[in-house]
Amino acid sequence: MRPSEEHDGGYVTAEAAVVLPVLTLLGLALIWGLMAAAAQIQCVDAARAGARAAARSDPPAAAVAAARSAAPPGARVGVAREGDLVRVRVEARAAGPGPLAVRLTGEAVALAEDTVE
Repeated sequence: MRPSEEHDGGYVTAEAAVVLPVLTLLGLALIWGLMAAAAQIQCVDAARAGARAAARSDPPAAAVAAARSAAPPGARVGVAREGDLVRVRVEARAAGPGPLAVRLTGEAVALAEDTVE
């Protein structure tokens, strides 16, 4: 055995001790990013569902219920009428500790059917 091969065993252990926690944090960050993206998509879908219901001249409570059924848990839903348009806004918090708990929003606008002749 060469002299350089006798002392290389410790380097692999030290490199693994540094790389494994970094890979774990990277994996957790990717999972959090996917969860936040999925919650954002849910907010947009919920806003669309609420806007469709409100555009059909459903009562505001029905439009809010339609949006809440598609929204992430704990989301806030707002419905507003602006002339011929109905605007629905859904806000939720992405799961995560501290600064990773970002605020997500989805908004949809639809033309009220009672204004179409």
